[in-house]
Amino acid sequence: MRLVLASSSATRAALLRSAGLAFEALPTAVDEAALKQSARAEELSAADAAILLAEAKAMRIARRDPEALVIGADQLLVCDGQWFDKPENPAAARAQLLTLRGKPHTLFTALVLWRGGRRVWQHVATPKLVMREFSEAFLDRYLAAEGEAVCASVGAYRLEGLGVQLFRDVQGEHSAILGLPLLPLLGFLRQHGAIES
Repeated sequence: MRLVLASSSATRAALLRSAGLAFEALPTAVDEAALKQSARAEELSAADAAILLAEAKAMRIARRDPEALVIGADQLLVCDGQWFDKPENPAAARAQLLTLRGKPHTLFTALVLWRGGRRVWQHVATPKLVMREFSEAFLDRYLAAEGEAVCASVGAYRLEGLGVQLFRDVQGEHSAILGLPLLPLLGFLRQHGAIES
């Protein structure tokens, strides 16, 4: 069974590679802002909105390649009822991290798999993280060290790097925090004969 990741995310691809999976990664052009706005207007939960976004990506590739098993993934960050997007620039990342400082937030990390013109599986992981009360001096050093990389994450942090120093508590599967709940995905693939059980 051919596996396709409907994403240009280097982190998601690295997670799949590290798990020993053979796959092809294809970027998708989905208007995420419009889908999020629609989800908000329809009063969808953050989990349902993340599924909507992941499904849009998987569907886009699956329509072109119906025999492949296509993985769509997306992630939303919610803190105090507010949804956060990837920051547009380091200044926006700084403002976002100051908003998150000292507070808990939840990541809604969705996976949707499509094959043969239909959705065959979905999953949402909900890691919970609490940022520590870091100083603005630390934040400035962090942003200088990370540079534009802070704009590649919905949380403006990379837990696999210096961003781990922003936190005092982390609950949930590490790969789900990085954007791809790997253990549930591997379970599905084994159950359906896509990988060795």
